[in-house]
Amino acid sequence: MSQVDIERYTGPAPLIQGLSKLRKRGITPRGLLFLALAPDGTIHIGLPADADEVTKIKVGEKLALVWPLEGRYFHYDSVHRLPGEFVLWNGDRRLKDPGDAPEVAQLVASFLKGMSAKNVLFGCTPHQPGSWLCEGKNVVPLHEHGVCDVVPVAQGLFARRVMDHRLFFLPFAELAATGRVDGWAPVFESPLGNVLVLERRVMGDRLVLSCERGLVEVDVAQVPHVVETARATTNGSMAVVGRIDGGSFAVTSGRPQPWGLDEMRPALLVGSPGDTLSDLGLALERKNPPSET
Repeated sequence: MSQVDIERYTGPAPLIQGLSKLRKRGITPRGLLFLALAPDGTIHIGLPADADEVTKIKVGEKLALVWPLEGRYFHYDSVHRLPGEFVLWNGDRRLKDPGDAPEVAQLVASFLKGMSAKNVLFGCTPHQPGSWLCEGKNVVPLHEHGVCDVVPVAQGLFARRVMDHRLFFLPFAELAATGRVDGWAPVFESPLGNVLVLERRVMGDRLVLSCERGLVEVDVAQVPHVVETARATTNGSMAVVGRIDGGSFAVTSGRPQPWGLDEMRPALLVGSPGDTLSDLGLALERKNPPSET
């Protein structure tokens, strides 16, 4: 699938009506390909141009799509419904600028609830990472507390810290009991340098950490006990953002910086059904052989 159509809404109120119409058209969370705000607050939703693709597209394939518009837009990476009334979203740190980002995220979360879905992931776009957690009107920019690329699991939230080589975890029980977001504890140390990107969702209790010197896959089934299951050495310019269940990895590329991956590009699907992270590392080596000296 290559063509993406854009629906525009002038604010949260029109978005409510728009999401209702999309539901009636048979659009599911799987069919929401991109979500972005323009500087003036106009809401942009990317949809498949071919209606038949709505139920067929896989998350890994969404991550490989190209945003079709030129200009300045502030993109969401994902929106998650959490236990209680909490809503989490990841995306461009500048989403705070237009002012309606929390309302948009909560309306999308309501759309997810109406479709019995817990989350929606969007296509890859370049930006500095930000993460927010809200409960009602209380919105907390998690990146101002040092964490970003937040990934939920049943027990709580995983995140990385900028300029840090560790994976952090915040249990839902602690969040619900205290309402505080400063209880993040390290649960794993990367052997390959600073963590630049986290895979956007956990698949089969596995999560890939993309680091300065390669990729590390960890098993999170027994969190806070997190163990390494595989690794692949790279030059840090490649990052796993997702995968197709039982199939390819969605691999983005960009310019590695100590804080993250700059100039992130749409992902490519790399690998075959049944491939492991080690297989992915070999495939990436074949695509990017070392230069001769």
